[in-house]
Amino acid sequence: MFHRQKRSRALILALLCVSVFAPVVFISTKILDFTPSLEKEEFFDDSSGIVRSFSPPKLSADSLKVNSIEEDLGHGLKEPEGFVFKDKDFHNIGISGNASAVNPPTLDGKLNAGVQNRNGVGRELQKQNGSASVGDRVEGLANGSTVEQKNKRQPPPVIDEKVKTMEDMLIMAKAYLHFAPASSNSRLVRELKLRIKEIERVVSQANKDSDLSRSALQKMKAMEVSLSKASKAYPDCSAMASKLRAMMYNNEEQLRAQKGQVSYLTQLAARTFPKGLHCLSMKLTSEYFSLQFEEREFPRRQNVQNLNLNHYAIFSDNILACAVVVNSTVSTSKEPEKNVFHVVTDSVNFPAMMMWFLLNPPGQATVHIQNFEDFKWLPSDYNSMLKQQGLRDPRFSSPLNHLRFYLPEIFPYLNKILLLDHDVVVQRDLRGLWNLDLKGKVNGAVDICRGESSHRLETLVNFSDPIIAKNFHPKKCIWAFGMNMFDLQAWRRHGLSRVYNKWLQLGKRRQLWKAGSLPLGQLIFYNQTVALGRQWHVLGLGLDSIIGKSEIERASVIHYDGNLKPWLDIAIGKYKNYWTKFLDYDKPYFQQCNIHG
Repeated sequence: MFHRQKRSRALILALLCVSVFAPVVFISTKILDFTPSLEKEEFFDDSSGIVRSFSPPKLSADSLKVNSIEEDLGHGLKEPEGFVFKDKDFHNIGISGNASAVNPPTLDGKLNAGVQNRNGVGRELQKQNGSASVGDRVEGLANGSTVEQKNKRQPPPVIDEKVKTMEDMLIMAKAYLHFAPASSNSRLVRELKLRIKEIERVVSQANKDSDLSRSALQKMKAMEVSLSKASKAYPDCSAMASKLRAMMYNNEEQLRAQKGQVSYLTQLAARTFPKGLHCLSMKLTSEYFSLQFEEREFPRRQNVQNLNLNHYAIFSDNILACAVVVNSTVSTSKEPEKNVFHVVTDSVNFPAMMMWFLLNPPGQATVHIQNFEDFKWLPSDYNSMLKQQGLRDPRFSSPLNHLRFYLPEIFPYLNKILLLDHDVVVQRDLRGLWNLDLKGKVNGAVDICRGESSHRLETLVNFSDPIIAKNFHPKKCIWAFGMNMFDLQAWRRHGLSRVYNKWLQLGKRRQLWKAGSLPLGQLIFYNQTVALGRQWHVLGLGLDSIIGKSEIERASVIHYDGNLKPWLDIAIGKYKNYWTKFLDYDKPYFQQCNIHG
């Protein structure tokens, strides 16, 4: 009995052991079967069984980044896969510290595939989130940042595209308005007029797109709608093209007329003698005639014919202009006592010119003033000889403008003389000009071609005339009047004063050149001119404002050629100080005549 009970207990214990250890063995076997597949990183695409029910443990974002770095370091830098998402895709992606929280519904396939790879989860999620791992950042720096390279290749943005579009809309809207009858007051016409006013107001206040407010953009859209309506109401393209051509022609005509008016007014202002200068001339003339005869003489009269001195010729009827030329030359000269200024003027301005330099002597320099009407050798009809038919501007036919062609006759006692126009300013010592070798020629001047076809002889002279075509070359370079060194002995040898008289008579019978003395001078001194360095003479300060400051300050002489003279109100402001600094505006006569710098 005892033995039977003992066997029963052993059987129960055996069954109990089997019931306890059998599940353990079974589960251990299954675990051993599944572990190799994890170690080998095998991926199953089967949708059933244990693989489908298996879920990997959740990993934090930090652990994923570390795994990603380890993979990059183990296998080298790899270029990330090029997933490209649109803006709307990024709004669906949630960012969390838990990797499983990133699961946009539109990217299930990509994310599920990434989740099955433990080490690839971090890289895949970083791709989806638009953030790069450390390895990717290193690769981006090594490749020079592809995004930055693309940005560099992009053209610069257009900053006024919308403004220009609005301007085009204005043109179209005005063109459509022309299709409507003059008496029309339809809804579309009223709408277009309103839109035109709105857009004109916007365009007048904006230079670039960033200046446009939200309301301005709304007005632009409203104009688009109105133009769309107008295009349906007036669909005839040929009529529209004709209307646009007519509008363009009218605008060009208006522009041409306005330019002509501006040119006329500028010419009128240039010919007008300023009231202040007229007042100054009257006061000086009155003072001059109150002097005794012995008080009207300049000192150092013996220097007038001294061939060892530097002689300057100035032809002028403008007291202030002449004063600036003399003052600027003396102030920049290293030997002012060797300068002799020969001023030639007319009988009206002779007393005032004399009185000015008696009151304001130019230091140690010598002044000699002459009245050209006292030249007995001039033809009695000289003034009428200079007049040309149809020429309104008296400056071009002024005797003072043409007397430069009689320099040997005016100064028979001189061998060399430097001609300075009265609208120049001297900025450097000019003694070097008297040492120039003119190579037996008459004129030393700066040429103004600079490779431009607009500064050739053909632009000043009529080469359709056979006499001109026979004696001159149309592409000959033009030289400048205003600062010219003349060899008077060579002038006399070549008889150029007779050449001047011959061409002057020919020019009266037919149109051979443009108005003024410059074209005539090109003919008289043809092949008798030596080109000087450009730094001696810079022109254009009375024509335009494009001459640079450095070029002006390097020049020995600057020239206000053109209509915008520095003593006029129409002068170019930024160039005026080079001229006004040589006048003392505190003088009583200037105050009385309201002359200011």
